[in-house]
Amino acid sequence: MSGQISHHLSPTPAPGLVTLEELGHLVQGREIDTVMVAVPDLRGRLMGKNLDAHHFLTKLPGGPEMCAYILATDVDMNPLDGFELAGWHTGYGDLRVVPDLGTIRRLNYLPGTVLVHGNAVHPDGRPVAVAPREILRSQLRALAVHGLQARVGIESEFVLYKGTEAQLRRSGFRNPTPVSPDNLDYALDRPPALNAFFHDLHNALHEAGAPIEAIKTEGAPGQIEVAWPYGHPVGACDTYTLHKHAVRHIAAQHRLTPTFMAAPQTGTGSGLHLHISLWRDDEAAFAMRPREELPELLQHSIAGLIDALPQLVPLYAPTPNSYKRYVRHSFAPTNYTWGRDNRTCAIRITGHHACTHLEVRLPGADANPYLALAATIAAIVYGLNNHPKLPEPCTGDAYHAADPLPVPRNLEEALTDFQQSSIALRAFSTPVVQHYARAAEVEIEAQHGQVTDIDRKRGFLRA
Repeated sequence: MSGQISHHLSPTPAPGLVTLEELGHLVQGREIDTVMVAVPDLRGRLMGKNLDAHHFLTKLPGGPEMCAYILATDVDMNPLDGFELAGWHTGYGDLRVVPDLGTIRRLNYLPGTVLVHGNAVHPDGRPVAVAPREILRSQLRALAVHGLQARVGIESEFVLYKGTEAQLRRSGFRNPTPVSPDNLDYALDRPPALNAFFHDLHNALHEAGAPIEAIKTEGAPGQIEVAWPYGHPVGACDTYTLHKHAVRHIAAQHRLTPTFMAAPQTGTGSGLHLHISLWRDDEAAFAMRPREELPELLQHSIAGLIDALPQLVPLYAPTPNSYKRYVRHSFAPTNYTWGRDNRTCAIRITGHHACTHLEVRLPGADANPYLALAATIAAIVYGLNNHPKLPEPCTGDAYHAADPLPVPRNLEEALTDFQQSSIALRAFSTPVVQHYARAAEVEIEAQHGQVTDIDRKRGFLRA
């Protein structure tokens, strides 16, 4: 890929995004001077470089080079052993990030800047198999074998706290104060600080070509939920990563700090709910009327999710904290159940007629959206290929269901199942499973042997 930036990826942007030609005019008019080229890392965070806009348009051959370790580190970006992609054994060489020119977005919270998502490729142009965007695309290709496409909507939950990041860091993140002190679920009489934040976030996402469907306060103090309309799966995940980037910057402007931890405080859980439907030639494959028998395709999809998702947990619950969200009567599932319009289940059928779809409630706010969605698609494809038996639906409180398989109690349990899973190996390949197994091991090792506040509280005077 020599010469100027390759145009073969998504050349026609979605409405609201900036075309390459429009970017040229903005640069010429000195409205844009910086192009932020980003690739999602293992945790779904945007990593990359700020490029001079004129250089991006005229001089850059195929995309910027970046150290391959951006896809092989811990959360603190420490170089680590155990990853085949990058390490001391490789000399920490480069990969290339090829801009996806259908994703150019103007960021009103960073003046003069556009963001463009990119695809990680090896120096010879081969896609990096362990890159989250490529992992999701590989599962979409497997779904396409069945003549099906997925449409996806994402719900993001996070908690917003008073004070700057520096102030919370100085306190050791102990006892942070939520921006609202009470349960304001669905409330419209919100504190002024929240209304101002909502307004700025709404405008930023709209101007970046990622208009929201709804934004609301949630059930925990300071908790917020943002939802987007249905769209292309990769595009939905790109929007979510843009959203997290925007939330952090806009919150800082308001002297607030967000967290996307799955369980930031005892009794508070934040989810990343995936709404998914399947389509064949613009026909809704899940379409059904209330109380009708489930279409066969929907039955196979749910059965695949119930059978396969227990073996893919590190892809949607990647940290030890993830498992502290799975608490009874918390609206986070504790077992692998399904039901019609039942929020106590892991898999919820919702919507009507052509809008019938599945809500997967297992991923937490700390999940990488590309990986969580890839696990979901892989489980559906498993169901379509193997037709596992569909268990009975849960019609009441799923937290008290006796038969379903429980969600793993911790990351260690989930990792063992993932490493030994033939479903994971067939769907994702050995190199991908090993890469994300190593990422889980790093998370486990980071907390092993650490003395916590609970240790001191329970043992300081009583041991």
